[in-house]
Amino acid sequence: MDEEEDDELEEERSLKKVKSEESGGELKKKKKIRKRRFAFETRSQVDVLDDGYRWRKYGQKAVKNNKFPRSYYKCSNEGCKVKKQIQRLTNDEGVVLTTYEGVHSHPIEKPHDSFQNILTHMHIYPSSSSSF
Repeated sequence: MDEEEDDELEEERSLKKVKSEESGGELKKKKKIRKRRFAFETRSQVDVLDDGYRWRKYGQKAVKNNKFPRSYYKCSNEGCKVKKQIQRLTNDEGVVLTTYEGVHSHPIEKPHDSFQNILTHMHIYPSSSSSF
């Protein structure tokens, strides 16, 4: 895990101060709830793989100790809150790490056979809050 991911995880674990009207304006602490994450390593020459859903890119940033930027996407289906991050590995440039956060609230938009090739080259890691 790089320093930036560690900082993001620490921010998610930290408690947020929220002003509550019921408590007469006192500050209350509220823990941020994390969505389930899934990570996949895929050997591919392209960064953005067709997974059957439509995505909107909303950001990209450089990551310490990695020469490839990380890209951020949101599902473009109205009301769906799923996000994904895509980053090529520095130590193996042929591998793309895709991390999904959340579960889609709608059916898949493309037939299964459109991304069967991706599934055959994918390595799945178990979800763990400490690994991201």
